[in-house]
Amino acid sequence: MALIVQKYGGSSVADAEKIKNVARRIAKAKREGNQVVAVVSAMGDTTDELIHMAQQISEHPEEREFDVLLSTGEVISSTLLAMALGNLGCKAVSLTGAQAGIHTDSNYSRARILRVDPERITNELNKDNTVIVAGFQGVTSNMDITTLGRGGSDTTAVALAAGLNADMCQIYTDVEGIYTADPRLVPQTSKLDRIGYEEMLEMASYGAKVIHPRAVELGELYNIPILVASTFSDTPGTIICKEASMDMEVKNKVTGIAHDTNVAKITVVGVPDRPGVATAIFDPLARANISIDTIVQNASIGNITDLTFTVARNDLYKAMSIVEPVAKSVRSKQCVADSTLAKISIIGSGMQNTPGYAARMFRTLSEQDINIQLITTSEIRITCIISEERVKDAVRALHKTFELEIA
Repeated sequence: MALIVQKYGGSSVADAEKIKNVARRIAKAKREGNQVVAVVSAMGDTTDELIHMAQQISEHPEEREFDVLLSTGEVISSTLLAMALGNLGCKAVSLTGAQAGIHTDSNYSRARILRVDPERITNELNKDNTVIVAGFQGVTSNMDITTLGRGGSDTTAVALAAGLNADMCQIYTDVEGIYTADPRLVPQTSKLDRIGYEEMLEMASYGAKVIHPRAVELGELYNIPILVASTFSDTPGTIICKEASMDMEVKNKVTGIAHDTNVAKITVVGVPDRPGVATAIFDPLARANISIDTIVQNASIGNITDLTFTVARNDLYKAMSIVEPVAKSVRSKQCVADSTLAKISIIGSGMQNTPGYAARMFRTLSEQDINIQLITTSEIRITCIISEERVKDAVRALHKTFELEIA
């Protein structure tokens, strides 16, 4: 008997008929002799609707109450799914994140899981129940409800798989697996059979929305194989695992192209080039839980320089409200922002020991008359910051350059 953790996204449980379809899939896995724990997201656009409702009540809702509100979407999904399973003769029980033993820190809206206490879930499984867990949420040491941020249900599922020592975590969504690029932009994209944790983490961190980066991190940490597949078909999906099968002699070492339009750039102009200035700027951003991506500092001329960095677009207003007074205090000339940008990345573990990939990427963008504003790299990734309006052209051109089309 295998223990499987399944996760179903919002599009998979968007209405009553889709919830019944998910129930049939879970019941089938149960009939095949598996123990099943299912994690569900909120139905369809429920979370967005709750956010909109909160904003109608208050422009700046209190964080604790906001998290309690948002957590209700997943509770609705989990209870309805448990009812649907009951109608199929499959014993099921729904649990909130707190009941499922998901303990987090108190960073509301972006909480991180500290530990999973699987005792309640294990007890329910021993009663032959299928367990349905409300994703995206947990509880603090003070018993306050927290949410994990966008994509948090993915993280819930992998964390539970680790805590329960499950055989596999299955992420069911509205796509059939991991592709070499966004199929909406590149019709000739190829679906990958397998991909390594490291490559998938870069893909997810730099724009591939099919699975959350924190879920991939947990999968790698606890060596949990993760299947990404479609709720709406039986097409084999993509396995995210420790090592993807790869012929090291193949010509192309690029696995995929990722893009992300949730990018904003902040430039602090005319910064005095002296110790402590970077700390003065970035410390308060860190305390405000604003993640910084690319950082570029120009060469100093006359002990004056420009400091540029990127944040998520939805963090821009908050970041500017922090940076502008700091910029004035360190006597910089001005602080300017640009929210019309995007990231485009090529990713592949084979690139790290093979020269020439950066040159090919830059040449391809140049041939498309696409200007590169910033560049950042890792051992297996090269990322360029470009204008958002040129993303589609860039993805298609790079996909062709690195020969990722369907054969």
